[in-house]
Amino acid sequence: MATNNNRDLENVFNIKISDNKAFKQLKYLYLTDQKKRFPSVPDFGLVPPCYTDRNTNGLTKCVMDYLRFSGYFVERTGNEGRIIDNRKTVTDCIGRTKTIGSIKRVQSSGTPGTSDLKAIVNGQFIAIEIKCRATRDRQRPDQLKYQLQVENSGGIYYIVTDFTSFLNWFTQICGGKK
Repeated sequence: MATNNNRDLENVFNIKISDNKAFKQLKYLYLTDQKKRFPSVPDFGLVPPCYTDRNTNGLTKCVMDYLRFSGYFVERTGNEGRIIDNRKTVTDCIGRTKTIGSIKRVQSSGTPGTSDLKAIVNGQFIAIEIKCRATRDRQRPDQLKYQLQVENSGGIYYIVTDFTSFLNWFTQICGGKK
């Protein structure tokens, strides 16, 4: 695709006019990446995903895809513990079943309060915490401690509440696409 205007986006890739500018830009980056990866597929055969920032997973996907398609390193980091299931189901001599044992939760060995995403942009470490506005997520005290550690070490810590504000911040602070 030679040009980057809204008419091309709307006509070639069937991106709705109602999509806001940030999502149009993300879909354009996605489709451009797909065109590079699959050059033999015609334009009408490329379908962008349905991006949303109305839930935490959707917002995380938007931010990750934008950074990745813009040529930056980004990874999702989880700090959940794990569950060890020691339950067994036994049957007694008259055919009744009973579950015995317990479920044990083991804490993670990761840093408490670690950010959801970690990125490197132009050699700068950026910790990105996803707190979706639509789900009214809030930062926990251990996440605030982690934020202070990152900022005191010279890194950037940013809390994303919606994709449009992330894109505006990223464009202003980091210059947008590589």
